[in-house]
Amino acid sequence: MEAVDSSRAFVRDVKRVVIKVGTAVVTRADGRLALGRLGSLCEQIHELNAQGYEVILVTSGAVGVGRQRLRYRRLLNSSFADLQKPQVELDGKACAAVGQNGLMALYDTLFSQLDVTSAQLLVTDNDFRDPDFRRQLNETVKSLLSLKVVPIFNENDAVSTRKAPYEDSSGIFWDNDSLAALLALELKADLLVLLSDVDGLYSGPPSDPHSELIHTYIKERHDGAITFGDKSRVGRGGMTAKVKAAVYAASAGIPVVITSGFATGNIIKVLNGKRIGTLFHRDASKWVPQGDVSARDMAVAARESSRRLQAMSSQERSKILLDVADALEASEKLIIAENDADVAEAQQAGYEKSLISRLALKPGKVPSLANSIRVLANMEEPVGRVLKKTELSEGLILEKLSSPLGVLLIIFESRPDALVQIASLAIRSGNGLLLKGGKEARRSNAILHKIITSAIPKTVGERLIGLVTSREEIPELLKLDDVIDLVIPRGSNKLVSQIKASTKIPVLGHADGICHVYVDKSANMDMAKQIVLDAKTDYPAACNAMETLLVHKDLVQTGGVNELIVELQTKGVTIFGGPRASSLLNIPEARSLHHEYSSLACTVEIVDDVKAAVDHIHQHGSAHTDCIITEDHEVAEIFLRLVDSAAVFHNASTRFSDGFRFGLGAEVGISTSRIHARGPVGVEGLLTTRWLARGSGQVVNGDKGIVYTHKDLNLQA
Repeated sequence: MEAVDSSRAFVRDVKRVVIKVGTAVVTRADGRLALGRLGSLCEQIHELNAQGYEVILVTSGAVGVGRQRLRYRRLLNSSFADLQKPQVELDGKACAAVGQNGLMALYDTLFSQLDVTSAQLLVTDNDFRDPDFRRQLNETVKSLLSLKVVPIFNENDAVSTRKAPYEDSSGIFWDNDSLAALLALELKADLLVLLSDVDGLYSGPPSDPHSELIHTYIKERHDGAITFGDKSRVGRGGMTAKVKAAVYAASAGIPVVITSGFATGNIIKVLNGKRIGTLFHRDASKWVPQGDVSARDMAVAARESSRRLQAMSSQERSKILLDVADALEASEKLIIAENDADVAEAQQAGYEKSLISRLALKPGKVPSLANSIRVLANMEEPVGRVLKKTELSEGLILEKLSSPLGVLLIIFESRPDALVQIASLAIRSGNGLLLKGGKEARRSNAILHKIITSAIPKTVGERLIGLVTSREEIPELLKLDDVIDLVIPRGSNKLVSQIKASTKIPVLGHADGICHVYVDKSANMDMAKQIVLDAKTDYPAACNAMETLLVHKDLVQTGGVNELIVELQTKGVTIFGGPRASSLLNIPEARSLHHEYSSLACTVEIVDDVKAAVDHIHQHGSAHTDCIITEDHEVAEIFLRLVDSAAVFHNASTRFSDGFRFGLGAEVGISTSRIHARGPVGVEGLLTTRWLARGSGQVVNGDKGIVYTHKDLNLQA
């Protein structure tokens, strides 16, 4: 089970839970019962029952089901002439009487298939005015729960003294949401779950793209600040009724979660402590951090802070970076202590060695990071550089300037040093930044973020760099294409692919680091051994480490292939072969030629010549970094020209594909995209351009009174 979100820790003490399912969840748009959703609901209740929870169900839907059945019955019994007359709306109480029978029959059938017994309890508002009724209600429910029977409540609309279902909101309870809240109090439940047709409570109508899911309702913050959309398409209340019932129950001490009844397994997820839906809790205002802000607020704050940063002089921005570098070195012991705790926890949790390797801050890493920040601080000012200057017409000068992108969202796994590099690049380039690191590095990321933001002057604001701590906030952030300008995911192929499929925001990054080294027949073998060993063993978990070794076929005859394999095996590298190599060299065949090991393992394959090597790389590579080792410069040029990767090397290790080693100071990641930036992305990759024009009263007026010169002024130094 995943770790319980801190705001959902109360679920550990939950024994008795009331679940309310509304008409919009129970029925389809055409009024028929939603069998799939009801089946999923019953399966979840069965699972909870088996785990020892006491489950009480409050269901709506009887009136809707009855109306659909009676309409059908009226249609069968009507003449053609009757159907031409205005149709009188069916009596709601008759609909309730007919629908309740069918609804309970379905629940009984579904639960029986799961070897669960259910019981029907119909109540009215007046019943709760009688103390004897309430006492008997508690005894009956207690008895049913002790026998593992699921009590199913509904208002007995057929005999209720209300004027009509969906119209009269007077009394002790006024709909099934308020009935569920009342029962939760009366039966001393530990949790109330209200299932809706949306994911939870939003800041505005869910259909509004600017509306955000509110994970925790805080009365002082949200009361009166939420714009509700239309009420439910069926049923009485919609979200307004649910919020009213949730506030009522929560104020009495019963936690409430409003979540979707359309999504699979949401009730189980709530009880497993997952941060889904909207939580209502009496103590929410106490344990939600004062600085807790919505995803949109965080992004907007980063943009506002970035504009203040851009207004500073180059020297002032450089000083911020120098202060950050000093602060990191001064806090090295604290950083290492937090990182050691992360590593120990990851080892105890059984994470892969490659992940733990990326997670660990090795000796000397913090001073190295500080030095790379100082390199950035001392580099030429990247923002506001004039890239092109043109005289459009006499007295009208146009300039093209480098400019920050705006707000960056970086989602990365494992590596806490990435946080430092990315944050320093954002400061240097004048961008706002939102960071989401992996949970395995939460302590390291938290301390690094605290140290870095504490060095940012108040005139800019520490919210220039926001740290996203919950995985559940990522979907909300990915919707904010109006305030976030670029997403850079650093992690697994799965992570990158999921993000690309989930957002309209441009995404920059690479999914895989399948780097090749091709050893040509003319290679200096001593050089080849050094480069191959470095590319594979210097840092096997890095995305620029060699994953596939391609060898010219002639080296099989000369013994060169065996020499390379022996060198790798001596360093502990496990060798797998492509189809040709495994057959010729009697080594285990690789499961795929497109595989990133991120460990001391690699694939070896035999190719006919340089063009075959290029074809192999294009078919099985990831367009990251590829290298040729050869003394034949003509062959080298063919490789360098034809290989379509972000970085292509001749007689140099793939490990040089790195922002710091390229002299960029640091890197935000390595991009295999072909738009905007490619390869190691430093400051320049985080910049765009804008145009400034300085005129003296010029107007277009149909281009009648203006003479265009379009003179390039860059040549006039």
